[in-house]
Amino acid sequence: MATAEPAPASPQTLIGSVQRAMRLLEAVSSHDEGAPAKQLAREAGVALPTAYHLLRTLAHEGYLRKERGVFVFGNATERLSSSGAQQNRRSMITDALRHWRDTMGVPVYFALYREGEIEIIDVADTPANPAVEEWADFRETGHAHAIGQCLLSQLDEGARRDHLDRYPARSITPYSVRDDSSLLRKLRDVGRMEPVVERQEYALGTACAAFPITIGSTAAALAISLPSHQAEKLLPAVRQLQHEIGQLVGTLAFSISI
Repeated sequence: MATAEPAPASPQTLIGSVQRAMRLLEAVSSHDEGAPAKQLAREAGVALPTAYHLLRTLAHEGYLRKERGVFVFGNATERLSSSGAQQNRRSMITDALRHWRDTMGVPVYFALYREGEIEIIDVADTPANPAVEEWADFRETGHAHAIGQCLLSQLDEGARRDHLDRYPARSITPYSVRDDSSLLRKLRDVGRMEPVVERQEYALGTACAAFPITIGSTAAALAISLPSHQAEKLLPAVRQLQHEIGQLVGTLAFSISI
């Protein structure tokens, strides 16, 4: 005859059992497909009645869930893990951008194309070398800046046209691409992994270059900007940045969940 599980422990007992609860969570983490209470109790070195109390409480709070007699991680644990990983990735990206900004003396940008939108994830600049001011929404003017053109060049034709249906190309400076057809022709000419350069297409007095980064199936880009009278420095600088990213991308652990 099956033994009934003990009633849930009192709040005072739960507070005093944090260390044992953490050991049980660690035990769960070693089993991809979950494990039963008796096995977790044995591996965590926790008495079985106490393990029952803690596992039921952790399940009630969403940190675990019981499926077909075994305990696996619940949504609350997954959210904590995702948040911590995201913070670590964001910190590594910020540190990398600052490193490149300081060694190259230019503003450095990191961007993604996600869920149909251009997202500037992070920018590193200084008062002496400021980033380009967003005077027109970057999401709506991807046709006019190097970041947007670089991201759009990584999409297939259908995704490009979908984007332009929502954000049609228009002239925002005398140097901008003037219509969708002209932009699509330009994007088709961009070579794989080649940088995209624009001169005063988004902002007068500014030139920009961006190059693609492989992050799974997500379109991503790193970019730099310079005053337009220094435009001849763009390609050498962006080539240097491409070399740097080649050396460091493995440690940055970029992810589409940023």
